[in-house]
Formats: sequence, structure tokens, C-alpha cells
Amino acid sequence: MTEQDTATSEKALKLRERVKKKKPDFVRQESWRYRRLKESWRRPRGLDNKMRRKIKGWPPTVSVGYRGPKVARGLHPSGYKEVLVYNAADLKKIDPKTQAIRIAHAVGKRKRTRIIVDARKRKITILNLKEAKEEAKEEELTEEKEKEERPEEKEEAEKTEKPKQKRAKTRKRKGMVEKQ
Repeated sequence: MTEQDTATSEKALKLRERVKKKKPDFVRQESWRYRRLKESWRRPRGLDNKMRRKIKGWPPTVSVGYRGPKVARGLHPSGYKEVLVYNAADLKKIDPKTQAIRIAHAVGKRKRTRIIVDARKRKITILNLKEAKEEAKEEELTEEKEKEERPEEKEEAEKTEKPKQKRAKTRKRKGMVEKQ
């Protein structure tokens, strides 16, 4: 993005904020009358509906006139375009200057920490970082420790792991025998 584009998008974001302040809270028809109806917006339908006909004294309805500036549509308030990420491979497609990532809700801790570490290396903005700040630090520390390990230590670790696996199998077998 050029400097002119960033300046226009910043102006558009400020304009969008001003427009949003003036925009009314659109409510569902007669939600104020019945407890069972929530205030969440539903389009008024019906032949004699007062809101649909825009009769004076009734709440305003959603229309194109309330729309924000075209440049600012789809942008996060920070000015970045939001991209949903499911794994670390998705980070390769992202431009750090114009895009920011939001880690998907379904992503688990291990993948989340991997994504956070890779995003920090590439200097990509993460919009929902609050949840896993500590986990990312732990992941970085474990990576550093792995690099420092010598091949001799890895061989020793492998030797000690093999007997543990055999013990686990025998325990399972014993458990199965006891159940029968």
C-alpha cells in the first residue's frame, strides 16, 4: 500500500466512526412491547407494518443510507484487513503491512502457540492474542532448549523411552486380564 492509500484509509476509518455515532440502534419491531422478542434486528415484513412503511414515530429501519465509506468497509478498527487463520501454513499468504490475523476459535493450544510464534517472527499483527500470551512464551523456551540439546543426550533419551513404552503395554495387558 502506498502512503496515499494509507492516508485515505485512515480518513475513511475516522469518517466511519463519526457516521457510526449518528447511526441509530436498529431494533426489532415491537420488541419493546413483548418480552419474548429480543431486540436483535429482523427485517419488518407485512402489508400494514408501520416500520416497513417508515411512518413517523416508529423506529428507523436499516437502509443503504447508513452505510460507511467504501474504503473502510471490511477493515478492522486498527486499519488492517482481517484474515482468519487455522494453521501456521496460512501465515505465508499474509501481507503484514495491510493484513492482520485472527486465530480461529477451533484451533487448539498447540497449533495456537505455533501460529503465534511464527506470526511474531514475520511481524504479523494478531487481533485475538489475549488468550495465549503465556503459552507462546513457553513454546519459545522449549524450542530454544531443543536447539541446545546435543545428539548424545537425544540418544540417551531415546534409550530411556523404549523401556517405558514396554511397561505401558504390559500394564494394559494386565488391566485387560483383570477385567475379564
